[in-house]
Amino acid sequence: MTLDSLSLQLCDIQGRLFVYACEQGCASVPFVEAYMLGDTAAAFDRPYDRTQWMGEEYLFEEVDEASGGLPRTKESFPEETLYWMGYTYRYWHFYTGESSREIYATASANTMALVYPGFHTLDVEVAIDRLREMGSEKRS
Repeated sequence: MTLDSLSLQLCDIQGRLFVYACEQGCASVPFVEAYMLGDTAAAFDRPYDRTQWMGEEYLFEEVDEASGGLPRTKESFPEETLYWMGYTYRYWHFYTGESSREIYATASANTMALVYPGFHTLDVEVAIDRLREMGSEKRS
């Protein structure tokens, strides 16, 4: 499957959003969970929503405000891991049509961070297929 340039831009925006959260000192797991299960990611799941083009700073503020203030910490996942995670989650939505909420139920932030060393060099669709297989094995 080949994504169009607009879809790829949304993947990049989401990857940059995850990095921006790290730059703001957010704890990675609470941020990713708040985003993936919240209204901002749901807006990204729609075919078009003005939120999709607001930029990572604005998107971060939306998630932070909706969560009542995300926890800050010196410890977070590395920026490369977070970018890959954000990019891959968005690509996953385009690839399968699953919602962000469904995707997160299959592959949590901790799962994504755990598999990053071996999966980030794979074609993104192969990585998603493997994550989906792992998720279905976990549920069995």
